[in-house]
Amino acid sequence: MKKLRICLAGATGWAGSELSRGIYQTEDLELVSAISRSHAGKPLGEVLGLQGLITPIFGTVEEALETSPEVFVEYTKPDAAKSHVLSALKSGAHVVIGTSGLSPEDYEEIDRAAKSVNRGVLAVGNFALTVVLLQKFAEMAAKYIPHWEIIDYAHADKKDVPSGTARELTNRLSRIQESKLEVPLDQIEGPKESRGARLQGTQVHSVRLPGYMISIDAIFGMPGQKLILRHESGSSAEPYVDGALLAIREVGNLVGLHRGLDSVMKF
Repeated sequence: MKKLRICLAGATGWAGSELSRGIYQTEDLELVSAISRSHAGKPLGEVLGLQGLITPIFGTVEEALETSPEVFVEYTKPDAAKSHVLSALKSGAHVVIGTSGLSPEDYEEIDRAAKSVNRGVLAVGNFALTVVLLQKFAEMAAKYIPHWEIIDYAHADKKDVPSGTARELTNRLSRIQESKLEVPLDQIEGPKESRGARLQGTQVHSVRLPGYMISIDAIFGMPGQKLILRHESGSSAEPYVDGALLAIREVGNLVGLHRGLDSVMKF
């Protein structure tokens, strides 16, 4: 069996290390290179404690791409993600983006670059199945309930706001309609910041406190009733692995930028 060649940027991070283990355990995928500045020069198995995993770790994307991966997985930081993705596309690889914090303008540039080289990019704010379902349910609700807001929770040291999960959800809801505000933002009495940020037609509130893991509430309100959709993640990145593996296997069937794991799922 010919294995699909994978390069993973951020292979030793919280989510990347779990995905590295997941790829290593598959029969149809081969992790040919990994990127981690702090562990460059070492075999990935030595860093992760996986005997038999001899994937080399490189300090730069340019070095890692010399291994000719067919799929590049981006799991680093927002300030580096776009340049990594553009480099991977230029090298001829399809791309899966797990990094959060990219802007709509970043995605537009990535889409143009992907189409120019006839490659696919699948950007997934959160690979968990429960998030995919929350997004679907929220889209259904937004067709009937015009008032909603999003509360985005994460640990205190998460720098990007809102989370990739919240950004993806606001993007999806914007395709349906903008949420309605009974009191327009320019008529508020008091600090406007207390109403959160207006992101693609949705009010978003980002909570960053110790003790929280990534979670999200999509709250819909109608007179005399409300609907609360909630996703909560645990302390392990294991729930994200199956979704990431699906994205890796399917991204080669795409051209241009696609957002959300459901782009390659059947419902």
